[in-house]
Amino acid sequence: MPVITEIEDLKRIYKRRVPKMFYDYCESGSWTEQTFRENVSDFSEIKLRQRVAIDMTGRTTKSQMVGQDVAMPVALAPVGMTGMQHADGEIHAARAAEKFGVPYCLSTMSICSIEDVAENSSKPFWLQVYTMKDDDFTQRLFDRAKDAKCSAAVITVDLQMLGQRHKDIKNGLSAPPKLTAKSIADMSYRVAWGLDMLKTKRRFFGNIVGHAKGVGDAASLTDWTHNNFDQALDWDRIRQFRKMWDGPLIIKGIMDPRDALEACNVGADAIVVSNHGGRQLDGALSSIRALGPIMDAVGDRIEVHLDSGVRSGQDVLKAVAMGAKGCWIGRAYIYGLGAMGETGVSEALRVIHKELDTSMGLCGRTDVTALDRDILMIPRNFSGDWQD
Repeated sequence: MPVITEIEDLKRIYKRRVPKMFYDYCESGSWTEQTFRENVSDFSEIKLRQRVAIDMTGRTTKSQMVGQDVAMPVALAPVGMTGMQHADGEIHAARAAEKFGVPYCLSTMSICSIEDVAENSSKPFWLQVYTMKDDDFTQRLFDRAKDAKCSAAVITVDLQMLGQRHKDIKNGLSAPPKLTAKSIADMSYRVAWGLDMLKTKRRFFGNIVGHAKGVGDAASLTDWTHNNFDQALDWDRIRQFRKMWDGPLIIKGIMDPRDALEACNVGADAIVVSNHGGRQLDGALSSIRALGPIMDAVGDRIEVHLDSGVRSGQDVLKAVAMGAKGCWIGRAYIYGLGAMGETGVSEALRVIHKELDTSMGLCGRTDVTALDRDILMIPRNFSGDWQD
């Protein structure tokens, strides 16, 4: 096994091992990819305040997210088509998260189904739900989540329509991949990936095919998906979803303080400050720049998490010190999954945990739940001094 010291090590292996269309699906944003890039680069604008001659022993990164004990304030974010990055990818990711002691969130657009993950793991996981027009499908999705003992539902509210991702269009992204001369040539160099995929029966969207009415193959799935994302979504509609699910509810995709306050009013237990990894509105603020004003607006009314751009334990440290109760990682663990399967996801979590623990100690702190902005040096107007 290669020596892994940073997330970039996993990314390099991942790029060699996974077909280009799935690498590009993960490692891209919409339109010019400005927000995709700034999600990562804006973290570097915030500096950490080093302290010395302080007892750093007895450090703990243990915390809670939505009432759940976690080994560190990190969750594995929902990522569509995870099972195309590595055969049975959702199962491998859920197992790694379970062993490490952090939450795993399954995407509606996963390859492995809710039932697949539940049968192959022993602890509850979270389910992410898109806002669809099809109430029957949505209610049954929630019911299936209850049957699988999912411990929280996550409503994604920033995908009423799809932001254009140029690479996905040019690559002809699909699950399973369409067999063209270009895709066959590319996959022929990814022998290990191909052999693993041949061994699994899970190559379609397991939560939709066979569950949504009239969806039995890739063609009908495409039509159903294009027609069902609800562009008429509003907060009254979200209240209807709240009635469909009586467990902990998280709303993901909040980037404006006004929307954060609306989320408080519909009975959500937590929100995720997220711009969908820079894959929706290009030119939007990075999530870390949006976090401060949202924290100022909601205070302690609701639990706030952060997603998009988190690639290190230092990023987690900065977000938590700014008030977030936890961070969600997507690409960071997908790099590990594509590189080494379950072992790679575990390595990604280990790297982030070590960076978080060490950096926290060097800032003179020993308890992740007691972090505050005193350990940070944040530039003036970091979140923007914009004209009205």
